[in-house]
Amino acid sequence: METCRCEAVRRWVPSLLKILISVVVGALLLAGLYTLFKDTILPTLQSRIQNLFNYSG
Repeated sequence: METCRCEAVRRWVPSLLKILISVVVGALLLAGLYTLFKDTILPTLQSRIQNLFNYSG
């Protein structure tokens, strides 16, 4: 019985590690994109939109 349980764990551990690593990498990518948008893209976009609506012709 113990051998069966050990074999099952050996099969599941690599899959669980892959899933865990994927979740961590995805979270890091999302955090990086959020920081990029917050600091760089959104202020530039906001100023461009304000300049568009303040156009005096």
